[in-house]
Amino acid sequence: MDFLPILIAVIVVVGFIALLMVFSGSKGKSGKGSKQKSRQVIIKEATRKLSQNPHNPDGLIPLANLYFQEQLWEKAYPLYETMLNIAVAHSEINLGQASLRQGICALKIGKNEEAFKGLLQARKINPDSFETNFYLGQAFINNKEVDKAIPLLRKALTINKEVPEIYKYLGIALYQNHNFKESLPYLKRALDITPDDKELLFSMADAMKEGGSGDRAIKVFMHLRPDPEFGARACLAAGMIHQNAKQHDKAVQDFEIGLKHINAPIEVITQIRYRLAHAYLETSDISHALICLRDIQSTVPNYKDVPALIARYQELNQNSNLHTYLISNNSDFIALCRKIVSVYFGKAYVKVLDINAMSDCTEVQTEIETAKWEDSVLFRFYRTTGAIGELFIRDFHARIKDLKSGRGICFTAGTFTEEARKYIEGRPIDLTDKAGLIKILNRIDSKPSLF
Repeated sequence: MDFLPILIAVIVVVGFIALLMVFSGSKGKSGKGSKQKSRQVIIKEATRKLSQNPHNPDGLIPLANLYFQEQLWEKAYPLYETMLNIAVAHSEINLGQASLRQGICALKIGKNEEAFKGLLQARKINPDSFETNFYLGQAFINNKEVDKAIPLLRKALTINKEVPEIYKYLGIALYQNHNFKESLPYLKRALDITPDDKELLFSMADAMKEGGSGDRAIKVFMHLRPDPEFGARACLAAGMIHQNAKQHDKAVQDFEIGLKHINAPIEVITQIRYRLAHAYLETSDISHALICLRDIQSTVPNYKDVPALIARYQELNQNSNLHTYLISNNSDFIALCRKIVSVYFGKAYVKVLDINAMSDCTEVQTEIETAKWEDSVLFRFYRTTGAIGELFIRDFHARIKDLKSGRGICFTAGTFTEEARKYIEGRPIDLTDKAGLIKILNRIDSKPSLF
């Protein structure tokens, strides 16, 4: 019978454990039910009170706080809006908290203008609140008033450096305010926290480009080219870097990829088309440049100098000699100048003595012999489409004297000013403007060179 006390002890222990388990389970169920019941009770009681009086603080306050804690911004917003409107008559409403939360809710649901109502009021009440400065700074960024956002976000950062989002918004604000170098440390810090944030990535690359570090920025832009949101802008930025580096083929590729983002803003697409047109022109692809320019003209009429470019390059596209005169390389241009010299006097023997290619013009020194006369003639060619003034013709006259030439003939693809035309009166100089140049160019194709 010695085992009987042991058996009794075991039974007592097992029973005690069972009671603990039952008690524990009951307590857990009771807590869960209590929590659910508490939420339901708050909503039920607040709804009942508000149905009787929509301005009842005893209904508004607990229900608004519940929805705010659960981040149900759309439900919380009208409740805090109502509380702000009646706060003067109800001292039980915490005006500072209600103002701040009304502003936060408005921001979260995209009511940026409405957010200022609460956030500005909250800042008057508590100017040293992190949340007030942080969210008011966001509201100013959304309103494109970044100059007002920056001091607020700086203050928020001094209050609390542990909130990761503060680095993003301060970096974005500084970047949008063109404080490019100053924005970089904040943008980099924010990217360390959220490396997949494409807005931060683009802003950092663009800040580096604007700060003179295009070689570092280009890799980021190339990475972002396929992105549906920032791809078009990244292509534009990458193309501009390549264009500035005279890498026109790479620029064309960037811009062509950018145009595939058909949902990009029209202002970005227009900039890409304009830049692409100039890149095509740099590679002498006038036909594709005209396509881009006409696309701009059809969507954004009179954009920059597009009408003038269309008129100019449409003519160049139809006249290969004029194209060569204006935009071909220097060797092709000089070869064309020799042809012009050869046909200018019709049936004449032309001997080229010297060709001098200068930065602003090219000169061909010749001896001309015809059936009736012979003389030394100096030809000067300007490739500009602008107006050639008197000072340029005075310089040409001095050059004729220095070379002891008997005559000078000056060409331009533009015009001559009235002062320039008056200056040649009584002097052995002939001026040939664009209209005369084109007539001569049209004769060249059927006239073989004498050299």
